[in-house]
Amino acid sequence: MSKSSGGFFSSLLDFLSSIFGGKPKPPPVSTTVPADNANEPAQSITSKVLLLIYEPVMDPATGKKLSEQMNWNRPDDLANAYSGDLLQVSGGKARYQIADRVELNEFPAMLDGFRYTPSSFMDVMRGTTPPHSPAQVDYQAILTRFNILQRVTNSQIDEVWVFAFPHAGFYESAMGGAGAYWCNAPALKDTQSCPRKFITMGFSYERGVGEMLESFSHRTESIMTKTFERLSGDANLWQRFTRYDKIAPGKAAIGTVHYAPNSERDYDWNNQRMVPSECYDWFNFPRFRGDIRQVNASEWGNGEIRAHHNWWLEHLPKVAGRINGVHNNWWQYVIDPNRI
Repeated sequence: MSKSSGGFFSSLLDFLSSIFGGKPKPPPVSTTVPADNANEPAQSITSKVLLLIYEPVMDPATGKKLSEQMNWNRPDDLANAYSGDLLQVSGGKARYQIADRVELNEFPAMLDGFRYTPSSFMDVMRGTTPPHSPAQVDYQAILTRFNILQRVTNSQIDEVWVFAFPHAGFYESAMGGAGAYWCNAPALKDTQSCPRKFITMGFSYERGVGEMLESFSHRTESIMTKTFERLSGDANLWQRFTRYDKIAPGKAAIGTVHYAPNSERDYDWNNQRMVPSECYDWFNFPRFRGDIRQVNASEWGNGEIRAHHNWWLEHLPKVAGRINGVHNNWWQYVIDPNRI
């Protein structure tokens, strides 16, 4: 077949697909770096959420649900507190709206089709039997059942929050859609037909808001690493943001989710050792003034997980302008991964 006839048939197939429907094509990958602009506004981003709550009834006679039986947190209370914290620390830039709420009286299916029952799950919680293996939930079953790819494609929803329980098999966060990449977990398989990237957050109502914020903060680390991946040296402001004293003596900034400016090991959020840090100077971003202060754990809550993560997130830039093609409002990338 000649090159010209191949082009004809390719065009014909595209035409027929447009008439009869076909898989949406992923958006073209732009290689153009946006021009710097000191006055480009910092936009507030509203994300529409599909909220799925796995709350199996443990006693049909009384209707008692799992969270009640175990005296765990109410999922709706967690969702409200979590979105409220993010709204506050983002200076109003991160706004979540529950577009659809679905409560499910069931245990989700695992990859091999296994489902816990109330009695088998309680055996695991009592330690009389081990958790099921393989431990991962069947994401494809959930995506299909709730028509998630099509709803994201149509902008009816922007992301998914799943509330479950220990051993349910959900990642803290995982990205799907065309161009999806590592987001504290591998990209969701077989989601490329969706032209928009989206994130599925997995929460446990056994835990608190602090653990939810940790999941969000790891999501932030993944997305901001991707956002700055083409930049190096002083231009990579994300690398500067995440410096802590152990790896950059005397040059600490905000640190990472697990390492505060003065941490000496993972989760060392209650370290009272004083170190110099430019954490206050990040409130002047992008016009740093050399504001270096001695800080310790008293700055970020003396080891309290929710306090530290809110402190860390509050320092994410959220101002107007663009430097080296990256907007000075980093929240727009973290909330909407399609903006990279």
